Amino acid sequence: GHVGSLDPLATGMLPICLGEATKVAGEILEGAKHYRFTIALGAATATGDLEGEVVRRADIPALDPVRVATVLQTFLGAGTQVPPMYSAIKRDGVPLYRLARQGIEVEREERSVRIDHLTLAAIGAGRLHVTVACSKGTYIRVLAEDIGVALGTVAHLLELRRTGFGDF
Repeated sequence: GHVGSLDPLATGMLPICLGEATKVAGEILEGAKHYRFTIALGAATATGDLEGEVVRRADIPALDPVRVATVLQTFLGAGTQVPPMYSAIKRDGVPLYRLARQGIEVEREERSVRIDHLTLAAIGAGRLHVTVACSKGTYIRVLAEDIGVALGTVAHLLELRRTGFGDF
């Protein structure tokens, strides 16, 4: 079986356990996840990522690297996130993304997450390239949206690559 899951647009590492290794899958799942991702600023989408329809636009403020890095630091440590509607979490046996595709939105409980490392790698035209180490259950799409809001605009996830998983 596989350990964890990736969003459809994501690339990168997805550990697979075979035979006796499935007994340690739970331990592997507890390890930190490492990602490299790109945030597109100035547009929010229905799904929080590149695949969704744009639902709101906003001006992009000046992107000073020091200010962006300072904003990123505010996300470090323990916190909470509300899982997105476009997720595999199930409500009464139905994945939320199926409900979302029907135009149904349900209340979702906040979940505890932890951001151990969040670093600006580069700034492009309306884009931020970022690396993160985080706990299981962290939605990078939600983090990207939240970073956009903290910078005074809206945002969505443009690219996502898992670069590490626990000790791997």
